[in-house]
Amino acid sequence: MEGNTQSGDSGRDESLQERADRKWNDLLQEIRVAQTGVQILFGFLLTVVFQPTYRQLSDSDQTLYMVTIVLGAMATGALVAPVSLHRIVSGRQIKPQTVAWASRLTMLGLLLLLVTMASSLLLVLRTATHDDSYVPWIVAGVAALYILWWFVVPTVTRIRSEPCGSDDDTHR
Repeated sequence: MEGNTQSGDSGRDESLQERADRKWNDLLQEIRVAQTGVQILFGFLLTVVFQPTYRQLSDSDQTLYMVTIVLGAMATGALVAPVSLHRIVSGRQIKPQTVAWASRLTMLGLLLLLVTMASSLLLVLRTATHDDSYVPWIVAGVAALYILWWFVVPTVTRIRSEPCGSDDDTHR
């Protein structure tokens, strides 16, 4: 086998550059889904402060809103960052490193999106109910499901399917 070609753990006969290109394209598709969700959520959050009823929120709910909007801005930034990264380093022959960093930024964006969604849900449920003693439990349950679906199931699937000694770190 040629030094620039590997079939290793991917089961494919592709060069390191071909593999990086494939992983980049896969990552872009994943980011498109997450970006759409975070941008729609962030857009709706931006409009809340301009509603007449915003001033009727308690100080703690207004603070929760500000925390939520900052989290949404950070999630949007982290999920858009791979595009900027790629644009700035394009043509430098460092696609494997670009993919690894873009993957890390995407995971950060997903974590921030999870917290933004939980914070948004907390704000809405606190506003929608007069008895908020159970609201934190609902939010914790939803957040736990997100953690299960977004991180635990994929991690368990990866661990169960990964051969020992795999050196693929572009999705960590």
